[in-house]
Amino acid sequence: MIAITGATGFVGQAVLDLASREGLEIRALARRPQEARAGVEWVQGDLSDERALLRLVARASVVIHIAGVVNSPDPEGFETGNVRGTLNVVNAALAAGVGRLVHVSSLSAREPELSLYGSSKRRGEKIVAASSLDWTIVRPPAVYGPRDTEMFELFRLASKGVVPLPPDGRTSVIHVNDLARLLLALIPGGEDVTSMTFEPDDGTEGGWSHVELAKAIGMAVGRRAIALPLPRRLLEWVARADRAVRKDRAKLTLDRVGYMCHPDWTAGAGHRPPSALWEPQVETRMGLHATAAWYREAGWLK
Repeated sequence: MIAITGATGFVGQAVLDLASREGLEIRALARRPQEARAGVEWVQGDLSDERALLRLVARASVVIHIAGVVNSPDPEGFETGNVRGTLNVVNAALAAGVGRLVHVSSLSAREPELSLYGSSKRRGEKIVAASSLDWTIVRPPAVYGPRDTEMFELFRLASKGVVPLPPDGRTSVIHVNDLARLLLALIPGGEDVTSMTFEPDDGTEGGWSHVELAKAIGMAVGRRAIALPLPRRLLEWVARADRAVRKDRAKLTLDRVGYMCHPDWTAGAGHRPPSALWEPQVETRMGLHATAAWYREAGWLK
């Protein structure tokens, strides 16, 4: 029995799809009622619901903790979702005697001083590491693929011919299916993964420059998009304008600008998962084309 938080989200759905194909037994947390799905037992609740969490982890052999808050209009949202939520999951696992935890963090936790988001993810990691659980932490870089609403903004802008970017820098990326394979591969644990923190990516040495990635997304949507790096001050102005217009639904926040402008979000070469356990399979340019095709079929892109 594998207990999963965040199963209805972008990464969580990819994990459920792969787990179903592999015939694994899943118990998954969801805030709202879900349609019946073979091999999946749904538990209604959230990360603040201690009773729901205990039902989730009962008789489970491992917990994959994916749920978290990636965008919030205030610090409390990050604190509730990424810090107290992680503490509640750890406490429930300990109370139920689960033992094994695979915790999904973020590369932003590597530079916690840059953003409230990164700081909250780092504190979540510390809670996991301080526990007596058999744990592994995964810090994904930018994740893309079908159903994603975050990277979709770059595809949408590229389809219009111009992609506004942070100042010059480099980033790593990973396809959601590769990330899902890694999370399931970590379930058994073992001496080469226990108490380890991994930073997986697509295998591109040194990652991608912002301009290279924008051009690759442009090619994926069939446009020679102009990559347009913007200064931090202008991005901060746009973030304030987005907040004024879309209020709590704003996509670009000052907190996001804080870590977007960091010049190096590449996965650390010394933190890659063991190659005998996992290697990326999705070549990024092919993955970007497939993702753009999914967006079109879903009606997200014209």
